[in-house]
Amino acid sequence: MRIENTTRIMPRFLLVLLMVVITFGGATSCKSKKKIAREQAAAEYASRIEQAKKDLTAILNDETSWTLKEKEDRVATIKSWNLQDEEVVKLIDLVEDKLARERADAERKAEEERLKKMEQERIKSKESKYAGIENMLLSVAAAPDAATANVKINQALQLFATPDAPVLIIISQAGGFNDYDRPTTIRRYLEYLKDQKVYNNAIEQVKYDAAGKITELELIKK
Repeated sequence: MRIENTTRIMPRFLLVLLMVVITFGGATSCKSKKKIAREQAAAEYASRIEQAKKDLTAILNDETSWTLKEKEDRVATIKSWNLQDEEVVKLIDLVEDKLARERADAERKAEEERLKKMEQERIKSKESKYAGIENMLLSVAAAPDAATANVKINQALQLFATPDAPVLIIISQAGGFNDYDRPTTIRRYLEYLKDQKVYNNAIEQVKYDAAGKITELELIKK
């Protein structure tokens, strides 16, 4: 009877033992996975700190070929990692200050380029607008002889309301103010071009009367 009872009890004991082993093994396995996950997270965090230091130092020392936008994007990415490392935080502050100066310099240069382009377009538009008068003045200066120059002068005077129409020549500009040479008239100026055979001014402004005749010519030295 005891042998039979023992035989019946053994399978139950083995089942309980198996359940204990499975439970203990599962718990051990779960703890192992958590430990691995923590180790992986720590390794990734350390790797990001190292990469952040490397990239920030390279930006600070101008050791990259990145554009300003690419550098700003890289700093933004590093900041998004929220790295609690004192050296990284200091590097971020230094790099952001450097990039702020670079951005201001880039914007200043862009504005200078924009204004330069606007001025070039203004000059081009003005030259096109006054091309006929410019050619008239050039033709007097380029006349091969006095007789031809006199013909050109008479043709030019037809554009003006009077031979005594004033000609103003700007010799310098500063602070929005013009400094002028001694005033002259269109007849005297055309005679001057005939004698000197050189036209080295540009038309700054032209005033007309109701009939479309020039009443005042303003030039500027090139």
